[in-house]
Amino acid sequence: MLRAILEKEVPNYRTQDLVKAIQDLKKELNAVILAHYYQDPDIQEVADYLGDSLGLSQQAQATTADVIVFAGVHFMAETAKILNPSKLVLLPDLEAGCSLAQGCPSDEFAKFKATYSDHLVISYINCSAEIKAMSDIICTSSNAVKIVQQIPKEQPIIFAPDRNLGRYVMKMTGRQLRLWDGSCIVHETFSERKLIELKLEYPQAEVIAHPECEEVILKYASFIGSTSALLKYTQQSTSQAFIVATESGILHQMQKLSPDKQFIASPPMDDNCACNECPYMRLNTLEKIYLAMKNKQPELKLPENIRKLAYKPIERMLSMS
Repeated sequence: MLRAILEKEVPNYRTQDLVKAIQDLKKELNAVILAHYYQDPDIQEVADYLGDSLGLSQQAQATTADVIVFAGVHFMAETAKILNPSKLVLLPDLEAGCSLAQGCPSDEFAKFKATYSDHLVISYINCSAEIKAMSDIICTSSNAVKIVQQIPKEQPIIFAPDRNLGRYVMKMTGRQLRLWDGSCIVHETFSERKLIELKLEYPQAEVIAHPECEEVILKYASFIGSTSALLKYTQQSTSQAFIVATESGILHQMQKLSPDKQFIASPPMDDNCACNECPYMRLNTLEKIYLAMKNKQPELKLPENIRKLAYKPIERMLSMS
């Protein structure tokens, strides 16, 4: 169905024709394409800026484009809209959600917050605009430790929605945090047994991991960091092989920037699924990006009262970063 539509709109439709059509639309619309590292390689190649959540937020804040095309998931496009209320923000597939955001409903979180009314709320950026609006500060995996370290030790803190990132922050800062019990469907599925098997098969490989992983996986990692930190580490490390425990989309950039090194995706528990790929991230395609730009939809919209409330904790994050 989608291909049939494209064949009518893009003569002799092929990937290279589609890329050119997207480039033409970028000029016509004064658009910028922001893409997360977990997108498919062909989307990574067409993006104007590629990054993790913090980098994408900073780019969304700084852009002079009239149209922001977000090749990522729903909360990322929401963040772009929060920072750019007058701009057209397009999300190629509105179904591109996030298990962390979905696992923290605003009504339930409001009750949780009310139970600990003396607590400061620090929310991981992987949450809905409604949760951001109830938060005091937003953080990303890149800056969560740094932000918590800036809060007075006597101030109790709620950390939501990722319990694994929260536990990692507690370990790194020595702070006790009140954790919301949420997790990422990708990072919680890595298999310890299979990781050990890989380490035996590739004894020279260094294990690196994202802090959203379960603690049982993190204990094998010689380096733990955000997506961008993992990428930077593979460039700087003298190791020639890496077992990578995060969403496998980042391996494209790792291989591109270090072509002589070997990158092995850490496997999930289930042999019959691609569980180290985020199913929401992979809903975006070049075809959907083209159609979103061509039709100027699906557009990401937010109620203005929610947007204004959510803006403050994001602005605070950016100033503290």
